Amino acid sequence: MNSPAPCTAAPEARWTARSLPAWVYNHAPLTRIEIERILKPSWQIACHVSQIPNAGDYITFELGADSVIVLRESGGGIRALRNVCRHRGTRLLEGSGRCHGRITCPYHGWTYRYDGSLLATPARESFPGLDLRAHSLDAVHMEVALGFVWVCLAAEAPPPPSSVWAPLIEELAPYRLEELVPTQPLYLEEWDVNWKIAMDNYLESYHVPIGHPGLNRLFTPDYEDQRGVPGIARGFSWMREAPSSRWSERVYQKHVSEVTAPHLPEAQRRSWRFYSCLPNLGLDIMPEQMDFFQVLPCGPGKTVIRGGAFGLADDRREMRLIRWLGNRINMQVNREDRLLCERLQRGINDSAYRPGPLSRIETWMLEFHDLLRARIPEVSLPEPPARFA
Repeated sequence: MNSPAPCTAAPEARWTARSLPAWVYNHAPLTRIEIERILKPSWQIACHVSQIPNAGDYITFELGADSVIVLRESGGGIRALRNVCRHRGTRLLEGSGRCHGRITCPYHGWTYRYDGSLLATPARESFPGLDLRAHSLDAVHMEVALGFVWVCLAAEAPPPPSSVWAPLIEELAPYRLEELVPTQPLYLEEWDVNWKIAMDNYLESYHVPIGHPGLNRLFTPDYEDQRGVPGIARGFSWMREAPSSRWSERVYQKHVSEVTAPHLPEAQRRSWRFYSCLPNLGLDIMPEQMDFFQVLPCGPGKTVIRGGAFGLADDRREMRLIRWLGNRINMQVNREDRLLCERLQRGINDSAYRPGPLSRIETWMLEFHDLLRARIPEVSLPEPPARFA
């Protein structure tokens, strides 16, 4: 979520830009540097507040080798803590669930309160002079914004999500993000691509008319109605008047507006909205539901896509149908993106690859690359420097 410095180059000079060299998308030492310089000093979504409604409810979030616990306290507050026992480093919790009154290490039984303070250790007399107060779980920067719990793993956090997203709050307000509930569990999906390829893909819609025929049948390209604020690109796709040739798309077109009429203004009932937040986050907002996803590196050519879907509480049969249809369309787009990204990864690994020119439609991808170059200047080199070996 960090905001790159605005580019000061003349407009035409910017469009001499080319895509990044091949090694940047397949280099293990660089991946580790990116986690430290790009991803840790950014705000990441851990969960929606509705996913931890009761005291002791928790969700874990992992970034590289690091893990965070986001937990609801007894008084209703939310705490973010490092998921590392202060004894010998055991992972305390996995996935999601509920801690009943305390957090207990599964290895040696060190026990912590919800606020992270060390409550007790088995065989305490075997630790001469042990000061429980000196062994609390480390806290993590945390903020609740847009209904989501955000965490930052860096020692010093950048500007908080509430300030970064402030220019967009008014247009997001009708979706009542704070009131959403999960419509499906969080998911993890592994792609055989470098994380930057997946994020490049989300940041540009140049590929939509060719790569996403169903989406193109339903909607105008979002690059036709796009703007941004520092660190966030925003595009709207507007529903076409001509009925789709596919039944599921046609039914969705016909009924989504009337089903979502009770809570959305008319314009929002006819558009899908996409928010791409640097360095690795996407929010897709449809009339009937929304989703978030994060692009998380797990190796030079491996990426985990982590995400979830949410909607306002609504048990109507027609809403269930519209959400099923919307999810069907969205999952097809996701499958197409995965195949396109994996083909791109294989092509970039080919010895014939040379960085090509970028279109003006790829301006937000260029902003992402500018962020990478600002934090890791070596990515501009045609070959990896020797010290990255």
